[in-house]
Amino acid sequence: MILEGIFFIIPITFAFFSGESNQIKYFLIPSFLSIIFGYLFIKIFREGKIYFIESLLICGVSWIILAVFAGLPFTLSTGKSFIDGYFEAISGLTTTGITIFTNIETLSKSIILWRSMIQWFGGLGILTLFLAITFKSNNAYFRLFSAESHKIDSARPTPSIFKTVVILWSIYVLFTITEAILLKLFGMSFFDAINHSLTTLSTGGFSPYDSSIQYFKDSGYRYYKEIEYIITFFMLLGGINFLLHYKALTGKIKSIFNDIEFKAFLFIIFTATVLILVNHYISAFNFSFHNLEKDFRHTLFTVISITTTTGFGTTDINSSFFPAMAKQIILILMLIGGSVGSTAGGIKVLRITVLFKLFKQEIKRLRLPKKAVSKLVINKSIFPDNEIKRITSLFFGWLLLIFIGAMITALFSDLTAWQSFSGMFSAVGNIGPFYFSVEKMSKLPDIIKLTYIFGMLAGRLEILPILLIFSGKAWNYS
Repeated sequence: MILEGIFFIIPITFAFFSGESNQIKYFLIPSFLSIIFGYLFIKIFREGKIYFIESLLICGVSWIILAVFAGLPFTLSTGKSFIDGYFEAISGLTTTGITIFTNIETLSKSIILWRSMIQWFGGLGILTLFLAITFKSNNAYFRLFSAESHKIDSARPTPSIFKTVVILWSIYVLFTITEAILLKLFGMSFFDAINHSLTTLSTGGFSPYDSSIQYFKDSGYRYYKEIEYIITFFMLLGGINFLLHYKALTGKIKSIFNDIEFKAFLFIIFTATVLILVNHYISAFNFSFHNLEKDFRHTLFTVISITTTTGFGTTDINSSFFPAMAKQIILILMLIGGSVGSTAGGIKVLRITVLFKLFKQEIKRLRLPKKAVSKLVINKSIFPDNEIKRITSLFFGWLLLIFIGAMITALFSDLTAWQSFSGMFSAVGNIGPFYFSVEKMSKLPDIIKLTYIFGMLAGRLEILPILLIFSGKAWNYS
């Protein structure tokens, strides 16, 4: 909380030098409160060993509390309700990208910058950022890192948690700066380049414009196509396991293309792009080589944006460009998400691959003798049974959350069943787009917004840390 209070210096400084001095108070108040409460908590609560259950509770409670202060600028500067401000902050920190704001261009630039910043902080995780800044590495910090990043047990670049976190954040910063430079070179303003690079690598999708990336075409930017391709490429990087980026940067290229999740990730993107293009042309009956590049660019952009759960758009997913089958494919991509160890949300490609292989294995087992031993092999290693159990239970929990949230949405709104499902898919998958308008989202009852807040947190932290908060036994654990 103290560190969060210090981070408010960035929008405060920006507001001062950009002629928005009237906005400074909206950041000073939450900054002061965050630092004061953080200091009081240090004095009130005792230090001690952090066990596994406690690390999960700390993780869940940290995200909930930090979002309170992160959301105050939205409430104070726009007059929105506390829940609306909190919703925007949770959406940002979890890199979901669902917004309750319309006419975003009318917001102050310092508020827009803060929206982008919280997505960037949340991309690799606010606790991992804390670990990187505090320069510590011990068992307690390992447990906190695991609680926030318990995607699937996998290799790390180095045995040291601190060095691992520093390596991950260094790659994250490098990619962010590189994208910002490229976007600036192809015509974006410095402000737009910074904001879009912050929300691309984090796969968050907040944009300073209501029309998202389509704005640059509509506004007559000369290199709007190049801008779209640059953002497409960096969304792809954000959706790939950062361990593979480390291997690529250290020259281990061959091992990347031997990775089963990476191959499945590219296969999903290729297949979805082809199927949506074919569906578009069959439905429209107007195939033209003249429009092929444009249609390919829009389709590829949308597929990668949805698969990596970024949520940027050059074509509205509600538009006629995406016929019925294409919309179904997009919903499936929302469920799958990006890679383990990436900034993307969703169930993750590796888990879907494991479930698919389990399905194939069960069919194969029918042809084998009863006493035959059949183990699941992933990346040339036997996949542990405890991970299989965790994946199946998580998959069930994921679907259960979506169904419950969709029913609550349908019960307390006039949205259709299809729209209700898409909204909760978007929240739990940390994606952003859905099959109704932002205006409709902003006017939904608070009970639905609270449901989506829970869904966004559960999706980002993978359910367990959030559910444990409601367990009395977990709090009494010692």
